[in-house]
Amino acid sequence: MKIAVTYENGEVFQHFGHTEQFKFYDIEDGKIVKEEVVDTNGQRHGALSGFLHNAGIDIVICGGIGQGAQAALAEAGIQLYGGVFGSADQAINDYLEGKLGYNPNVHCDHHGEEHSCGEHHCGEDKHGCSGNGGNCR
Repeated sequence: MKIAVTYENGEVFQHFGHTEQFKFYDIEDGKIVKEEVVDTNGQRHGALSGFLHNAGIDIVICGGIGQGAQAALAEAGIQLYGGVFGSADQAINDYLEGKLGYNPNVHCDHHGEEHSCGEHHCGEDKHGCSGNGGNCR
């Protein structure tokens, strides 16, 4: 199994469509056997589903994510765990232990506003993209 986590400075990046990197984890027998940080090469939003599909990703863990990107991941056969925040490595460990906190109804509805999710983090303002508040849930 191969899992991708939206990634920035060791943390789960909070806006799927704007992530510049993923951390890929290869899992065998319930254990991490390989980790790799991969650059998205400027690909954004729904185009990331093709990028991830071509990389052999089975599961994505992220913060906020829009409906279009969710649909693209589903169409590519990639399972989604959204609304996750904190350490990327901890998120993987929590997933492997069956205790990952995520939001199955995560969505992002602030597109077009004059801000970038990369400029703030969970709880800093009402536009939080963590999946835990603001306009991303």
